Amino acid sequence: MIRPTLKGQRLVALFLLGWLMFNYPLLSLFAGNARLWGIPLVYVYLFLAWAVLIGAMALIIERRDH
Repeated sequence: MIRPTLKGQRLVALFLLGWLMFNYPLLSLFAGNARLWGIPLVYVYLFLAWAVLIGAMALIIERRDH
């Protein structure tokens, strides 16, 4: 039997967080006419959420477990 690793569990949790971040209830909070520096807020949210997920994934994968 394959033992689940902590790294794998963290990646699954990060996947679930990403799924929640890009799903309807949270995404609809930013879908108004608000703008930040002339850019619609929903685009700013999508880019920042995407960047945070990639950064967190890089931290999880590159972390050395002792």
